[in-house]
Amino acid sequence: MKPKSLNRNFQPLPFIISLAITLAIGFVASIFTRPEIDGWYATLKKPSFNPPNLAFPLAWTVLYILIAIAAYLVWKQRNRSVTYRTTASIYVIQLLLNFSWSIVFFGMHQIFGALVIIGLLWISITFNIRWFGKFSKTAAWLLLPYILWVSFAGLLNLNIYLLNR
Repeated sequence: MKPKSLNRNFQPLPFIISLAITLAIGFVASIFTRPEIDGWYATLKKPSFNPPNLAFPLAWTVLYILIAIAAYLVWKQRNRSVTYRTTASIYVIQLLLNFSWSIVFFGMHQIFGALVIIGLLWISITFNIRWFGKFSKTAAWLLLPYILWVSFAGLLNLNIYLLNR
């Protein structure tokens, strides 16, 4: 008897597309972020629990990979139902909010605006987890580190706002 493989029915092209989408979001967001790290961001007052700058690209790279895997697992279960279309819409909304945060925080230097976006992002991730779970429990669990990191990032964003207003 052969053990079940996680690679059963693996479809490389959709997986690569899913990975490319999430990593592209991170790459484009980094265009707004990188120049500001040693400039504007360095001038801000930050809370004592602010991690070193290197933690952010490392964490986000891992998270984008987990998000891509989760999306791929849901895509494999796709159908023409309203449930799937709703799930896909929620996924796209949270990706757009994720992308928007870097532009608003780093690109526009709008700390409060970014705080609003990260709150909406947190809400959209909770919906994303719930709806992904309708198709794949594994996909839903893969988003847990994402919501935990965004929770931390939201707390960090709030403290930076309070320290710099």
